[in-house]
Amino acid sequence: MSVTGVQEQVMDHHAQYLPRKLAQKPFLTATDMRGGYGRGADILHGCTLAVERGEIAVIVGPNGAGKSTAMKAVFGMLNLREGQVLLGGEDITDLTPQARVAKGMGFVPQVRNIFPTMTVEENLEMGAFIRTDDFSDTMTQIYDLFPILKEKRNQHAGELSGGQRQQVAVGRALMTKPQLLMLDEPTAGVSPIVMDELFDRIIEVARTGISILMVEQNARQALDIADTGYVLVQGANRFTDTGQALMADPDVRRSFLGG
Repeated sequence: MSVTGVQEQVMDHHAQYLPRKLAQKPFLTATDMRGGYGRGADILHGCTLAVERGEIAVIVGPNGAGKSTAMKAVFGMLNLREGQVLLGGEDITDLTPQARVAKGMGFVPQVRNIFPTMTVEENLEMGAFIRTDDFSDTMTQIYDLFPILKEKRNQHAGELSGGQRQQVAVGRALMTKPQLLMLDEPTAGVSPIVMDELFDRIIEVARTGISILMVEQNARQALDIADTGYVLVQGANRFTDTGQALMADPDVRRSFLGG
């Protein structure tokens, strides 16, 4: 898709999203999160995130800002010393990651996010491990979203390009039919063209009503598709606004977007 086409999709997504934003409370609310790994020093220092249904929320910031840690805290991968995580109004602060998946969370880590010696289709089937129903319709929807995966469904995932492997990882997470999909730097290591394609697919996922929470190093491009953006510095919120407002903020542009 051309750059103009992607921009049109982004504008259309924002237009569909804005009326809902006025009427709905956030689907995910992670408030005043403080904590770190094990007995080490805290990495998060009062971080707060919220994602509404069908919204794309993006976490950006400098290296070491705690972006991925905030994502992992939402998913229950580290213990919080303080703070609360609500999903659909339910307190899930003390639930394990596995229990959060059952509640409607999907998580795609940055690394080791596929089974390279399994075929594409076997990877997707692994994503349906918690389901007891017929998931063939979901598989069809994922192949419609990522046509290249259907074409390569019998190929080992480890033989695919970086962008195609990311599509497998996202598709596998979608097999659980999540209500909130969390992506940790989904465009890491891919070309600008592939990045645009992945962002286009992420917009399509959000249009189905799935909430997206995404950590990204490509801050400018990510904020361009974001309904809400969070700029973290040293584990705390420095700026929070719509993606477009953050892109236009001179302080944000100078400090985090290269001017």
